[in-house]
Amino acid sequence: MANKGKRFRGLAEKIDRQTKYSAADGIKLAVDTAQAKFDESIEIAVRLGVDPKQSDQQVRGAVALPNGLGKDVRVVVFAKGPKEAEAKDAGADFVGSDDLVEKIQGGWLDFDKAIATPDMMATVAKVAKVLGPRGLMPNPKVGTVTMNVKETVETEKKGKLAYRVDKNGIVHASIGKKSMGDQKLKENYLALMNALSKAKPASSKGIYLKAISLSSTMGPGIKLDVAETQALL
Repeated sequence: MANKGKRFRGLAEKIDRQTKYSAADGIKLAVDTAQAKFDESIEIAVRLGVDPKQSDQQVRGAVALPNGLGKDVRVVVFAKGPKEAEAKDAGADFVGSDDLVEKIQGGWLDFDKAIATPDMMATVAKVAKVLGPRGLMPNPKVGTVTMNVKETVETEKKGKLAYRVDKNGIVHASIGKKSMGDQKLKENYLALMNALSKAKPASSKGIYLKAISLSSTMGPGIKLDVAETQALL
């Protein structure tokens, strides 16, 4: 533990806590300080000027990142008939209806995303208590309840990022893996920030993007310059 603490302090010394870095410099620092033995994720936290207790100030959605998430995304689809075949052709990892519900009720949760056609939602409701708390419930607001199965499966497999503001007004998300490199991570970062900016509730007054920070999974936090990011959008 002492060595881990020493390593963290060494990494933290590379970062000036008083400085708000540009997006490019901040991402480069996050990558440079990601020195664990595994491929660390680059995590972002965005503080928004919203009151999440108000139903009209919820910020929630999804964005297709230009460079994916740097990992294999396992997708299941609740569908029947032609849409079942469409999902299989698009590369879904598992497709079904009542059989998929039985599988999940039996404890199987070996997937990252779930998609459903609208006519299947009554079937999906049987496992809502299992999927909901894990963030796996298909939802029309993030595009996972749809008749456009082929495109949605392909987008989710590539790496579509769902985001949601928490009770403290902060959005936490991963913009990819260290191994993707600075440029691809920056493109993903800007795609997410653009989506968050467009998702600003009409009832949100005053400053909307209040603070942005990022870090690698095991690395220290890095503050970003909000104005500089806004200028890039």
